[in-house]
Amino acid sequence: MNVLLLHPGAMGSSLGAALVASDHQVRWVTEGRSEATRQRAEADGLTAATDIADGSAHAEIVLSVCPPEFARTVATDVAATGFDGIYVDANAVSPDTARAVAATLTEAGATMVDGGIIGPPIRAGAQNLVYLSGDADAVATVAEMFRGTDARTVALDAAVGGASATKMAFAGWTKGSSALLLAVRAMAEAEGVTDGLDHAWETMIPHLPEQLRRAATGSAPKAWRFEAEMREIAATMGSVGLPAGFHEAAADVYGRLAEFRDQPDVDPAAVIDTLTQPTPEA
Repeated sequence: MNVLLLHPGAMGSSLGAALVASDHQVRWVTEGRSEATRQRAEADGLTAATDIADGSAHAEIVLSVCPPEFARTVATDVAATGFDGIYVDANAVSPDTARAVAATLTEAGATMVDGGIIGPPIRAGAQNLVYLSGDADAVATVAEMFRGTDARTVALDAAVGGASATKMAFAGWTKGSSALLLAVRAMAEAEGVTDGLDHAWETMIPHLPEQLRRAATGSAPKAWRFEAEMREIAATMGSVGLPAGFHEAAADVYGRLAEFRDQPDVDPAAVIDTLTQPTPEA
């Protein structure tokens, strides 16, 4: 298959590398991208295209893997080229956002496949799950494209929005609970009762100290992406009549940790200290 990957960040580039290894042609767009993105794309064997029009002109499938706040813009840019192939929106967005993206692409003549990625970038033997929903024939084409890679596709018997809803539900717990744990620890730090909390955890819930460490070191470097994802989850909750406040608060927690973006070694104590600092609005 000829694939246009928008844009090769940590997750997207790993998927692109897997597709290249399976003898697919994968292009990416250089326009507006950083030097780090260029280095990643070249290392993974992706072929450069100057702009989206150039890239989509050669593509049978467009694979969008970008921060969720850019999902609609990327889809609009692709639709403007007249692309009429299969468009896979594999972003962490709400079902309503996925359906809005689908409407944009359908109007341009493309077929939308809704994707939801759960798990890490597929490198060094790591695997993830890629849930797919929408047009059955298009879903089957995308699943076949990934066959033999470490991206394990799961075709859902659901319309566009189903894969995104699955992703929202999963991340609503995993990333939402990590944000809550970090916030609770910051509250104890601010009140000067960490010794008491440590004693209670070690006595009653002994796995929590290690879970807190993983939440800090694993989430803080990616918090700049998680903030928008939490807002998409909040929107999903609200759309079905459930409280959105849990994940709006989680978005606030992750927003406060933006300074740790892409840092390889994060000190958990520094993460908690950052959360205890007053925000500019406070």
